[in-house]
Parts: sequence; structure tokens; C-alpha cells
Amino acid sequence: MSFTMYTTPWCGYCHRLKSQLDREGIAYEIVDIEQQPEAAAVVESANNGNQTVPTLVYADGTAQTNPSVAQVKAKLEALSA
Repeated sequence: MSFTMYTTPWCGYCHRLKSQLDREGIAYEIVDIEQQPEAAAVVESANNGNQTVPTLVYADGTAQTNPSVAQVKAKLEALSA
């Protein structure tokens, strides 16, 4: 798995990014921070204490908050280089 997307069911930005990633055939794992409250701590640590979603956390430990699909693809390319 290339990255984990932390999300909530009501997040419009999350739904949009998911559909774009699906269209591009990019695999990812979803974690709903409302269903898994301990995951909210991961999101907070990446966002200066805020529960901002979508937050993507990559295999190298870096994170992006509300990235575009182009930013995600660039990050994945950098990781695979």
C-alpha cells in the first residue's frame, strides 16, 4: 500500500480525492477517524493539532493535507525513484 488516507464520511474533499485516485488506478488505504478515534491523533500530529481531512500519510512517514491528485502522483513518483 502506497499511502493511507485519513478521512470522515461527511468530507466532500475526501470523496472528490477518492474518486480521482480511483479513476487514476492509485491504490490506498482508508481510515475513518470517526470510526477509529486513535487515528485522529495521526491527523492532528500532521496538521498542528487540527483534524483536517483528507490527510494522506506515506510509507516514508511524510504527510499531505488535502492534496490534488497531481500532488499525490508526484509524491508517489518521488517515493518510487
